[in-house]
Amino acid sequence: MSDIPYQRRAARIEASSVSAVLPERRLTPKPLSAEWRLLGPLLLIVVWEGASRLGLLSPHTLASPTQAVITGYELFADGTLLPHLLASAARAYSGLVLGVAAGLILALLSGLTRSGEALIDGLVQIKRAVPTLALIPLVIIWLGIGEWMKIFLIFTAVLVPIYINTHAALRGIDIGYVELARTLSLTRAEFIRKVALPGALPGFFVALRLSVTMCWTALVVLELINTQTGIGYLMNRARDWGQTDIIVVGIFIYAVLGLISDGIVRGVEGRALRYRRSLGS
Repeated sequence: MSDIPYQRRAARIEASSVSAVLPERRLTPKPLSAEWRLLGPLLLIVVWEGASRLGLLSPHTLASPTQAVITGYELFADGTLLPHLLASAARAYSGLVLGVAAGLILALLSGLTRSGEALIDGLVQIKRAVPTLALIPLVIIWLGIGEWMKIFLIFTAVLVPIYINTHAALRGIDIGYVELARTLSLTRAEFIRKVALPGALPGFFVALRLSVTMCWTALVVLELINTQTGIGYLMNRARDWGQTDIIVVGIFIYAVLGLISDGIVRGVEGRALRYRRSLGS
């Protein structure tokens, strides 16, 4: 029995020496830089261009990336592209701002009060189950086929992920922080500002990254309805004439705007959640 403490000490010394020699193994990979995230899209473009140059892809079926770039430059140079781009951006970001604001407010009301959850959560879950495009006929009756119809449908599409993720983050706040707030006798407003909002930020930014791309994907379909401006209108008109290069230009624009929007949200997220890295260090 007297040898057991000695054996335990020897085992601990041996384990510490092994860990000093062997490198630390990560269970998850390190986050990739922005340059590495572009590797997949760049590889796809190279394969696509190669298939076009080898004649495996007909220009009538799918224009090559270089032809799309040339066409996009020509559309921009003659003043055709910019007005359509600005019209699409105005619709998309108007719906995005309204949806983010409404989703955040509803999530706070539902996540911080029982009466709010009873009144709000069921309604949002019903909207979550109903596709946004299924609302188009009803919203056309309400708002007509003008700009407000498109903005409203983008608003409803964005609201749901903002609410769901922010609400889940609020409900997942560590109970220790809640007890600490009670111990310090924080007021309701102080609790929301110092505990609830910082605790909900990770979930909110996940939802925001989904929403900045969702507002553009919803717009693609909505711009096919009674519009004379917008990237979707350009693509729809090009389809009638079989101009695949203009269609590819529109796809590139949506992709680039989505990547830029996601990159901006990532940057803001990194600055806003910097405190988590400092606490973990």
